[in-house]
Amino acid sequence: MDGGPDIIRTPFDLAPAEGEAVEVAKGILWMRLPLPMKLDHVNVYALDEGDGWTVIDTGFDSKRSRRIWEALMAGPMQGRPVRRVIVTHHHPDHIGLAGWFQEMGAELLTTRTAWLLARMLVLDVEEVPNPATLAFWRGAGMDAALYDRRKAERPFNFADMVTPLPLGYTRLKEGDRLTMAGRHWQVRIGHGHAPEHATFWCEDESLILGGDQLLPSISANLGVYATEPAADPVGEWIESCRSFQPHATADQLVLPGHKLPFTGLPRRLTQMIDNHVSALDRLEDWLATPRTAADCFPVLFQREIGPDEYGLALVEAVAHLNHLLHRGRARRALRADGAWLWQKADN
Repeated sequence: MDGGPDIIRTPFDLAPAEGEAVEVAKGILWMRLPLPMKLDHVNVYALDEGDGWTVIDTGFDSKRSRRIWEALMAGPMQGRPVRRVIVTHHHPDHIGLAGWFQEMGAELLTTRTAWLLARMLVLDVEEVPNPATLAFWRGAGMDAALYDRRKAERPFNFADMVTPLPLGYTRLKEGDRLTMAGRHWQVRIGHGHAPEHATFWCEDESLILGGDQLLPSISANLGVYATEPAADPVGEWIESCRSFQPHATADQLVLPGHKLPFTGLPRRLTQMIDNHVSALDRLEDWLATPRTAADCFPVLFQREIGPDEYGLALVEAVAHLNHLLHRGRARRALRADGAWLWQKADN
């Protein structure tokens, strides 16, 4: 950080308190909803349309979240209705209350993949993990004691935190243009953290609504799951970051899904690419000795992984290993206990 024009800056020192809002640009309110996890918040935004509001992302569906939204709508949003809800991607902290807003008359706009995944997952309720998930955990080399505990526990279900979505939505796709808060915005789609993640780039002002695709200081989780065990989200993420680079300028104020709004996007995109390229290089060297995905935590994360982070760390480790496999930089063989052993390809 040399202090130059491309430095990453956070113009707002403090986040809005619960039930309050900060106007980050004329007619654009920044608000927060709590999350019951280490990353304890999600940013949401309301854009003033005169006779109502466009809301960007919603937080989890919970009694607390609904109470906070009711306070926001009565207070900073001046009692005017939410006309549109725009969801950047299908993860529960972003789409959780979209159906609730629809029930109040709001139109839902999101990408086709986000809508289809949310509609599917809200119906997929399990009391214990299914056999495919158990096989995936074994394949990743999950800690044996943790595996024994989790196979008997009720897993997190999408429906626990997401209101069912009524039939019908408006599709967003690459290159679409929207008018929000008196400004024109272009839709640019990213991948990796979530398929078909929508971001919104203002054509009249240096503003971007970035969701989880553009975060200032933390890395979005890039995970592989039993639903698509051969996926390569790391490759998709790097490709998306590179596709955004020609459109990024140092003065754009990025309104992210978590943490603080920031400027310096060109540098941040370079960081996000380099962080994964470096991790892949370290991982490839680590695989001089055969390893399971769980064995790769020290070299990938370079810190202790606690039980609350273990699941996300495991799926991210598989994601990086899959990328090396797809690029011909690693190979794997199935161990007798069902775990994959990964090894550098030239060994």
